[in-house]
Amino acid sequence: MIREDLRNIAIIAHVDHGKTTLVNQMLVQGGIFRENEAVQDRVMDSNDIERERGITILAKNTSMHYNGIKINVVDTPGHADFSGEVERVLKMVNGALILVDAAEGPLPQTRFVMQKALQLNLKLIIVINKVDRPDARISEVMDEVLELMMDLNASDEQLDSPVVYCCGREGTSSLDPDPSTQQNTLEPLFQTIVEHIPPMEVDVESPLQLLVSCIDYNDFVGRIGIGRIERGSAKVNQNVTICNYNHPEVKVNAKLSNLYQIEGLGKTPVQEAKAGDIVIFSGMESLNIGDTVCSTDKIEPVPFVKIEEPTVEMTFSVNDSPFAGKEGKFVTTRQLRERLYRELLRDVSLRVSDTESADSFRVCGRGEMHLSILIENMRREGYEFQVSTPKVLYKEYEGKIYEPIDRLVVDVPGDMTGPVYASMGVRKGELVHSAAMGSRMRLEFDIPARGLFGFKSEFLTATKGQGIMNSVFLDYGPYKGDIERRSTGSLVAFETGEAVTYGLFNAQGRGNLFIGPGTEVYEGMVIGYSPKGEDINVNVCKTKHLTNTRSSSSDDALKLIPITRLSLEECLEFIDDDELLEVTPESLRIRKRILNGELRAKAVFREKQKLAESK
Repeated sequence: MIREDLRNIAIIAHVDHGKTTLVNQMLVQGGIFRENEAVQDRVMDSNDIERERGITILAKNTSMHYNGIKINVVDTPGHADFSGEVERVLKMVNGALILVDAAEGPLPQTRFVMQKALQLNLKLIIVINKVDRPDARISEVMDEVLELMMDLNASDEQLDSPVVYCCGREGTSSLDPDPSTQQNTLEPLFQTIVEHIPPMEVDVESPLQLLVSCIDYNDFVGRIGIGRIERGSAKVNQNVTICNYNHPEVKVNAKLSNLYQIEGLGKTPVQEAKAGDIVIFSGMESLNIGDTVCSTDKIEPVPFVKIEEPTVEMTFSVNDSPFAGKEGKFVTTRQLRERLYRELLRDVSLRVSDTESADSFRVCGRGEMHLSILIENMRREGYEFQVSTPKVLYKEYEGKIYEPIDRLVVDVPGDMTGPVYASMGVRKGELVHSAAMGSRMRLEFDIPARGLFGFKSEFLTATKGQGIMNSVFLDYGPYKGDIERRSTGSLVAFETGEAVTYGLFNAQGRGNLFIGPGTEVYEGMVIGYSPKGEDINVNVCKTKHLTNTRSSSSDDALKLIPITRLSLEECLEFIDDDELLEVTPESLRIRKRILNGELRAKAVFREKQKLAESK
């Protein structure tokens, strides 16, 4: 049977190339909203963090109709740290829209997602977006896309993929690269999808086979599965068996309690769905991503894509600072453990394992942002905990150490390349390509992933906020030697109490402060940084001694230098190996692992002795 009434597609691209905005316009023109209905910008980004940061973190499913044909669309993340989301949802679709910015052209994540789509032999449609940009390079970008496809060994058929030129924000499109030919509709795009993405040829009569690509969770119904029916049909209250291609021992009997199909931004309950449909279902408590739901008559698991391994690890532990339990709702080891392991149900790129300490857990992810989003979600949910500095995961081959290497692409003004080259030299980056783009330069480096820790803030400062940087995991390469993580030292609170203006005024001469007057501090808490490469103990709770003598300058107002407030990502970049980040719903505090100054000094002395003896 051929499903002429259905097309399943994904939209994949580099971060900020306009995927979610284009889907917005497709929904509007696909009849999902009333003509006079006010539609929120980037309506698919439903998560608070997604809307705040302007990025997509979780893949979203939606659908629209065109000339009686239902088009299921999966909007995918563009940031490299969430590429695990991209890999698994591509198993649900038959074709993909490769979105490329008309000015920026293909970037690292474009390469990654295109390679995955080509490997799965998906039908591709190239969409050159943002053609209305004044700096658009439409013909050059199209050449760059073809060069990338040839570099990825695309077949002749894939190289002949159709091209649509769009402005997703305005909802216009054309098959002609000339921006003046843009039509005030996405009709050319819809037409290309229907004509180029072939209808699925499905077997409706055979026993059920449904691959689970996404998992959600609801307190009322438990785990919720999302996936495409590969074969047969699914019915409410049907008895099924859960199996897994990579784990043949998994065979669990269950029942399909509820069944839904995606309609626009919502879901509609149905009694039956057939092969080709993307469905949402519940009733199976032991369901996991990559499982296959089969008819009990014929148990045949579907092969599932191998997800790339994590490259960065951190330690999450129970908060044991003097302020522990004051601001959080969930503070115990049990609550922290349950929350971390529950995240594994939704995030296939994440790894969580217990450590020798009952209060600590090893969490591995695809990058700093991947883990920082998890931390931010948990603190917003009311969790209180501590995290260690991020570290890369090494591998050992034939007695040699290998480390993750990233491909870094930076776009900077032509007169600001010097600081970038200098930073790359210190961070072991190797230049692999450079090209002029008008008054700007595009530089590509292969750099150890650990060399990017703390680089973003340094890069933005060096380029006065005009630089753009993106990176994606490339491969494992030989260890490139030591890289200095941080050249600054920490200003550490000497005692517990409330920071006062007089104490802060004296401390600011030693470096830059993170806190202002009235902030509660404890001994061992980091309250700023020093340009010197060593830690300095300061007493910010110190008050001015009162005397009977008055002088002409004794009562002058003390002026404090504006403080530096660190975001979560900046805190993770800043913390050193002997420090922890205390995370609560209300605060982010950097602290020393050993809070007591005397004990900390002894530990540093012993470390120096060991180092001297080893030499």
